[in-house]
Amino acid sequence: MLRRLALAAAIAFGAVAAVPAFAQSAAAAPVAAQQAPVAVVQTIADQLATAIEGHRDELKKNQEKLISVIDEVFLPHFDIDYASILVLGQHAREATPAQRERFARAFYNSITHRYAEGLLNYTRGRVKVLPFKGDLNDKRTVVRTQVVLDDGKLVSVDYAFRKGRNGDWKAYDVIIEGISYVTNYRNQVDAEIRKVGIEKLITNVETQGSKALDTMAKDSKDKS
Repeated sequence: MLRRLALAAAIAFGAVAAVPAFAQSAAAAPVAAQQAPVAVVQTIADQLATAIEGHRDELKKNQEKLISVIDEVFLPHFDIDYASILVLGQHAREATPAQRERFARAFYNSITHRYAEGLLNYTRGRVKVLPFKGDLNDKRTVVRTQVVLDDGKLVSVDYAFRKGRNGDWKAYDVIIEGISYVTNYRNQVDAEIRKVGIEKLITNVETQGSKALDTMAKDSKDKS
């Protein structure tokens, strides 16, 4: 099983898959637009290290400030609407715009609070961005990286990007050792919606946060 650091690093890049559009910083968008996918990943890795180094004790005592670090570093670089729809899957068509926004907000908050502390173990050099091979594909371009664990082992963590209408590259999925973050949570969300309905699912995630995610994950494992 992947260690907490690898998962937290992945969440840091990919969990924002469900972040609502209102959370994006419009002023930061041009920065992402100027960078190709590999440069985006390297920039995020460097900015994260800078934000955490020397501040671990402070951030450990103040989770909300740690969450704000995640917001500031990662949000400008993700295709929020597209990723959120992918997580909902076929149920996105059933949901109203208001429900999609509520789901996105609640899911993002639950994910970030669940894994934020794992990022405190992140240090510069933990993420090695591999040389890019092939041509850029506007619909799906994958940046491959390796996360270095405490024992020196390497875990493959890849990030799927797509080019937006404005020409900016944004990530929408993270793949850990071949397992897609979006697909994994989409399967759990799908099972829960079939069980309790989309409105109940959204309410559960809004009120229970990470506990609702834990329940979905447990139910998914029990059925597998």
